[in-house]
Amino acid sequence: MQYHVEADFTHDAHACLLRVNDSGAVPAPRFFLGRTAEGDLLRFRHDLGQDARRALEAAVESHTRPGRSFDAPIDPAPYQEILARLAPVESTWTGPAFRFPIELPVPAGVARISEATAHVLHPFFEEWLSDVRLCQPMFALTVDGQAASLCCSVRQTSMAHEAGIETAAPFRGRGYAARVAVAWARAVNDAGRVALYSTSWTNEASRGIARTLALTLFGSDLHIS
Repeated sequence: MQYHVEADFTHDAHACLLRVNDSGAVPAPRFFLGRTAEGDLLRFRHDLGQDARRALEAAVESHTRPGRSFDAPIDPAPYQEILARLAPVESTWTGPAFRFPIELPVPAGVARISEATAHVLHPFFEEWLSDVRLCQPMFALTVDGQAASLCCSVRQTSMAHEAGIETAAPFRGRGYAARVAVAWARAVNDAGRVALYSTSWTNEASRGIARTLALTLFGSDLHIS
């Protein structure tokens, strides 16, 4: 879970959240709660006051039960109530977090994308062209010379990478997403990093990819901005 939160958000020297870990400058959520079988991991945005932090810590403790489950959404209500006292809650996100296995098959028909081969991203993935260099490793499955499904590192640190997966609408339901994800995870593993994947509880398609790949569910997390 620590690898996951550090891949998703940048931190200051005091382990406080700063921004979403990408090329933009989007502020991190005010509160992050990651729940695993071993315990809870809390992170606060750098500008959240100590009183609010103590209240959130107390709320987490009071809502933690023996034998807690992390394979279901975390109830955001107690934490939303605390944060709403300071400023309106703008967004809430909760979802499962997975890791890929170390041993993975070699998928067929998938190629690594570089700046030299980025032309295959036309026409379905043109919005990814500016990210080819930043989001390595990047893999695509092509149909008739055009990328139909894509997987790349949308968040990364020196320890772990988070997968971003997208399949163009005309090619969904054919198993392409799983194939590009396996190719990506093999490259991440070969580089000595941990390959991670997370989604929201409401995204049935993404959760279906995790089931197809038999990914290991290691926790559930909650972000509130």
